[in-house]
Amino acid sequence: MKTLEDLFKHFLRDIYYAEKQVLKTMPKMARKAESPDLKEAFEHHRDETETQIENLETIFGHLGLKPRGVTCEAIQGILDEGKEIMEEAEEGDTRDAGMIAAAQAVEHYEITRYGTMIAWAATLGLDKEIASLLQANLDQEYAADGLLTKLGQGGVNREAA
Repeated sequence: MKTLEDLFKHFLRDIYYAEKQVLKTMPKMARKAESPDLKEAFEHHRDETETQIENLETIFGHLGLKPRGVTCEAIQGILDEGKEIMEEAEEGDTRDAGMIAAAQAVEHYEITRYGTMIAWAATLGLDKEIASLLQANLDQEYAADGLLTKLGQGGVNREAA
């Protein structure tokens, strides 16, 4: 990676891989959720993640690249931690609180990636649609993070305590 454009393309492949891995994990989290609201949140964000992947594939097309990911050790570690919580937390409420924390770690990772890529897209003078698609994904990640916070503070954490 010699240029900012190279970094942008690497991050695009990184977040593409991350979103694909998250998409595989969301149904498992929804099945393990005790709280109906948390289950619904995971199912809703799964649908959003599909759209986010489509947005990323559109960006690949704008750049003349084939959509492909590059292994992201960071997201893999975050997802492995979430899997461990799902397997080891015995009480449903405790598992829900842990899954919220794990899901927020994913959201925060994605938020940093999308924010960086939006800034780089502007700096590189890329097609405005690229920044718009990245912003749409970022907005969804912020909304998902906010909902998870609301669910945790709204009762899941108290129930787990």
